[in-house]
Amino acid sequence: MSYDGVGPRAPKGRGELRDQPRRARRRPTAPHGPSRGALRSVVFLSVSALALAGCASEDPAGKPLAGQDIAPAARSLVADGGTLRWAVDSVPETLNTFQSDADATTTRVAQAVLPSMFRLDANGRPEINPDYLESAKVVETEPKQVVLYKLNQQAVWSDGREIGAADFAAQWRALSGKDSAYWTARNAGYDRIERIERGANDLEVKVTFGRPYADWRALFSPLYPKDVMGTPDAFNDGARRKLKVTAGPFAVKQVDRKDDEITLAPNPRWWGSPAKLNEIVLRAVPRDERAEALAAGTLDLAEIDPETVRRIGLASRAGGKGTSTPLQGATPLAGPGGEATAAEALRGFEIRRSLEPAFTQLALNGADGPLADERVRRAVARALDRKELASVVLKPLGLPVEPVGSHLALAGQAAYADNSGALGGQDTAEAQALLADAGWVPGGPVKQEKGEKAAGAEGKKDAEKKGEKEAEGDDGTYIVGDEKAPAEADREQKRHDLKQGGAPGAYAPKGTAAPAGAAPGALAKDGKALTLRFVLPSGPGSETLRTVAERIRRMLDRVGIRTELSKVTDESYFKDHIASGEYDLALYSWPASAFPATDARPIYAKPVPAADGSLNVEQNYTRVGTDQVDQLFDQAVSTLNEGETKSLIRKADSRIWAAAGSIPLYQRPQLTAAKTNLANVGAFGFQTPVYEDMGFLKKGAKPAAGPSNKP
Repeated sequence: MSYDGVGPRAPKGRGELRDQPRRARRRPTAPHGPSRGALRSVVFLSVSALALAGCASEDPAGKPLAGQDIAPAARSLVADGGTLRWAVDSVPETLNTFQSDADATTTRVAQAVLPSMFRLDANGRPEINPDYLESAKVVETEPKQVVLYKLNQQAVWSDGREIGAADFAAQWRALSGKDSAYWTARNAGYDRIERIERGANDLEVKVTFGRPYADWRALFSPLYPKDVMGTPDAFNDGARRKLKVTAGPFAVKQVDRKDDEITLAPNPRWWGSPAKLNEIVLRAVPRDERAEALAAGTLDLAEIDPETVRRIGLASRAGGKGTSTPLQGATPLAGPGGEATAAEALRGFEIRRSLEPAFTQLALNGADGPLADERVRRAVARALDRKELASVVLKPLGLPVEPVGSHLALAGQAAYADNSGALGGQDTAEAQALLADAGWVPGGPVKQEKGEKAAGAEGKKDAEKKGEKEAEGDDGTYIVGDEKAPAEADREQKRHDLKQGGAPGAYAPKGTAAPAGAAPGALAKDGKALTLRFVLPSGPGSETLRTVAERIRRMLDRVGIRTELSKVTDESYFKDHIASGEYDLALYSWPASAFPATDARPIYAKPVPAADGSLNVEQNYTRVGTDQVDQLFDQAVSTLNEGETKSLIRKADSRIWAAAGSIPLYQRPQLTAAKTNLANVGAFGFQTPVYEDMGFLKKGAKPAAGPSNKP
């Protein structure tokens, strides 16, 4: 797992508690507890309001906030030959994408060397891949769903065998979940297939489903040969370290674990447009070492952090003035023209930027403690100015500043709609009213345990640092603890009083006036201060993430919620804290999927008790879920009406917002340093890369105009 300054990504297949049901495990974009009670109807939107939040008269999916930035060029402008040295986070443990330890590099290799029946377009929507398919469609719905694939007649494996029904059937059997000898990480969709057979000829594959499956386009992408999928031994071990048989524009030439490299070479049996490059070398380079590797000339392409963006920007500006200005801390490098500075070496690179198909969220652990109360979670959410948090990350990079409005899709994708209204925007008075409703009030007595600072003292110390004066409550005025939740009319009056200057977050016995103009102090209930543990990774490259956390801390402080920032090592951050539930607040990222009914369900599924008394949370690391959300996912994945599927997904998202287990903040920036003469490669956004078109421009050639993602 790596950290790139904008938030860790939740890794695929890692940290799940207990053995997972055989369902899709969400892929990483790579970084980057006991169930709660039912929704409290007195605080939340009605079902009809939520339904309205999920639907609109016009399609709200919109367009992607940023386009690709890949220096697009016609193939005629790209030179034949050359080696592209491309930084990756690691040489993967497996080249089988269906195993639990597959990572982002596994996916990158698979995209270049294996068939994919569908690929994603610029809007993050699946489209037929014509290199492998002439057509694919549902040809029957009654009595059962039948999908007919018509294969490209030129499509063959690298050993000369035609791609056909035997390969589809072998992959289905391996991933169906019926044979536990296959060590599979995800089986969603394959477990609904009843049979696979040859169609009218060898180029047709007929797939019959035992249960309807809306996301059938997600299947067989990638497709492995029957040599890999045919037996458990071949599946479990045969494709981990090598892929002998492939069917893409490239093939795996070498996996060098000593030098941490994977070399891809053109596939001589490829029937499509021939690859422009002679080789692609995927080289494992830590993110905090990539600036030096670029300057040293050992990389041509690398995803980078904002600090490296700054360094390259400085180098470019210095070069434009005809000067040679060493960057602070830069090491002089020897080059063909004599000694040059790192700044000079970086002038041959440019920054290509877009938004990654992934979003960073604030996760709220609803397993126990204050956040087990939905009102407190909602108060945290209502305290946040998500626009400000997005601006902190995206504005300095020249990228569109727009908070993410959905847990299940991003702008431009078919299922996207901004459903954040189901929870509501930033509202300090509402946040304080929710906290008071939950019994958390300022001025309450706090039992100070041995070795623990009183929350009031901490709050006072923080206030002194900021030059502010915090109000001190009278123990006889405010009630903490066992009081019943007030009626809705009382809450409305309370919110009115807060807006008029009453004591934020507090409510008093009838007839007791709250001190006007009081600033929020530390809150307490039952003798315990309201303090949340905010866990963060401490490694290099996470500076932006820690800046976002500090902004969140200040926002929560304004409504009386204290936070303790706890920095832990990168290695233990996800495994020992997020997955195991040892946190109150955390920042991490999830990728967006073109198939949210399948891929997002395990992330938001309601945790259920297992036979041994433990809790099976799947990938729901916030431990917040509802039966309603589960039902909506089940309905969405089982309908073959695409409009109805979108509507159900949006309704599910509205309810996920209302439960406030996680708060989407911003789409992750995608920052790539590329040699200025590299074409058709860079920040890909949603769209699947076209590996055969990547290459170096011919001398004097210029790429086409790209998107306006530049600052």
